[in-house]
Amino acid sequence: MERGAGGRIFFPDRPDFNPNLSPREIFIDGSFGGTYWKPIHSRTRGEDLRNQHLEFDDWWRGIPDDLLVSEKYEKSRNKYLVSCGTPLSMWESKGWIREQDPYGWVQWYCRFFAGRRSDDDERQIRRWKAFAGKRGRFRLQLINKIIANEALHDDFSVSPVIRQSLQHWGYRLTVSDFEEESLKKWKEDLSWEKEETF
Repeated sequence: MERGAGGRIFFPDRPDFNPNLSPREIFIDGSFGGTYWKPIHSRTRGEDLRNQHLEFDDWWRGIPDDLLVSEKYEKSRNKYLVSCGTPLSMWESKGWIREQDPYGWVQWYCRFFAGRRSDDDERQIRRWKAFAGKRGRFRLQLINKIIANEALHDDFSVSPVIRQSLQHWGYRLTVSDFEEESLKKWKEDLSWEKEETF
């Protein structure tokens, strides 16, 4: 794993997957109201699970337990101080949770980041692309809202819930990503205006 432009994380075997937050960065900044790694009953596995985060214990040094294993969700623990997300039971009911990673996408990402490769990688990377990738719907929604508000890329008052969601998926909007997409939209608008003048 290496870092590239804009802090993008580069995996040599998957150059199409480039989040810009490591698992540690997702949690140290405040995510999931502090509850991601709390003890759960996994319907996928049919068993109670706890201490699953200890698989990556070295990564969490210096991160308080209330940002990792809290039983109670607190939006004040999130970077953008908003409530965001849905319960594990909903994800399980949709069939989005696989037995190998009963806590979901971030657990898959932690294991992928640590070097594991599995037959679920294609699906999980496809989900990430649809959400936070270059053409990801939440990433584009955030950029469009910033443009509409004539704000800066890091004006956190614009769409804090989308920003928090993107953080959960290992992505934070950078100035270069914002400018690239803004320029593309400006060129599209300019092209449209030229067509209308003829």
